[in-house]
Amino acid sequence: MSASSPLAELHLAAGAALEPNFGVLLPAQFDDLAVEHRLARESAALIDTNYRAVLSLAGQDRARYLNAVMTSNVRELAPGQGNVGLLLNAQGHILAELETLALEDRLILLGHQMVREQTAATLDKFIIMDDATLTDQTAETGMLAIEGPETPAMVRELTGVDLLALPVRGHVAATLKVAGVAIPCRVIHRSLFGFPGAEFLVGRDALVKLWPALAAAVRVHGGAPSGYRALNALRLEAGIAWFGSDFDQRQIPHEAALEAKHISFTKGCYTGQEIVERVRSRGHVNRRLAGMQFGSAAPPEPDTKLLARGVEGGGAEVGNVTSAAFSPLLGRPMGLGYVRREHSAPGTILQCSETTAEIIELPLPGALPTAPPQVPVSATPSTLA
Repeated sequence: MSASSPLAELHLAAGAALEPNFGVLLPAQFDDLAVEHRLARESAALIDTNYRAVLSLAGQDRARYLNAVMTSNVRELAPGQGNVGLLLNAQGHILAELETLALEDRLILLGHQMVREQTAATLDKFIIMDDATLTDQTAETGMLAIEGPETPAMVRELTGVDLLALPVRGHVAATLKVAGVAIPCRVIHRSLFGFPGAEFLVGRDALVKLWPALAAAVRVHGGAPSGYRALNALRLEAGIAWFGSDFDQRQIPHEAALEAKHISFTKGCYTGQEIVERVRSRGHVNRRLAGMQFGSAAPPEPDTKLLARGVEGGGAEVGNVTSAAFSPLLGRPMGLGYVRREHSAPGTILQCSETTAEIIELPLPGALPTAPPQVPVSATPSTLA
């Protein structure tokens, strides 16, 4: 059974149904999906991100230890910096996606509640002779996010923090001053769907006061709370893969196209590195995560098989859908899925149950506020989140 957001009663009172996302019951929709999608892109969206697991790692050896088990370079993080990496098993398969935030006296690890116990147990298992102490702080921590073009102005008004002066995943201790109350928080510069975004890490007991206050502040800027149906469409349009939906312990990083943002190739040894380096030296994997658009009116279900078309090889299984949603930008369903390398070129049309799936490049044109150079999702999806 899925856990519920600590804000579940407020969401239900606002008329939002709850649906499982990342193993937690979170709001699906507050308003019309197209309205939520548009407001997020034009102003700002308030998002309940209480699907996160929050772990703390303290002790003199914390950075050296974590660096030896993660794909990211944790050892070189200065206080106030952060990065994203993967926890792999010895076979190179993905056990968890973890964001590491460096503080003066500890590291904060942000993961997913659906693998919280497994993640904590895996990390704790390797602490043997190290001066490192792992603490699970999920139960006493809450998280909310604001994203959209109005977000930097809102963060400045609410906390005094210049969000865009922080590097991506940079963070700072601050005080949220909203609706006459002052709430200690940590402001994290991060993006859920490719627009300017901030996530607030607060004490869990502050959430019930904070959500309606932030909702009112967002509305002043022309935005609104957003549910996960709109968020799912927004992140797919941006080409952002989600742990638990598009990659998990069934994949290695290169298959999920995560090597560009989640792996340091200069940091030295870590669990699973041998497999990662072997794939890197080979130059490719047999299947890879790709963007696709569908010919049907309704998005296909996850795990729907993708079949080759044509006289030669027609009907052969060449991949599967991992996630899909209706895209307001496209005006049709789109999604992500794994496709064999020889069928992954943009424009390739595959059979997907009773409809078709055409391989496309992501992010979609206009999905992001700017267009920085990046490799198309038909080869490598964007990993801004």
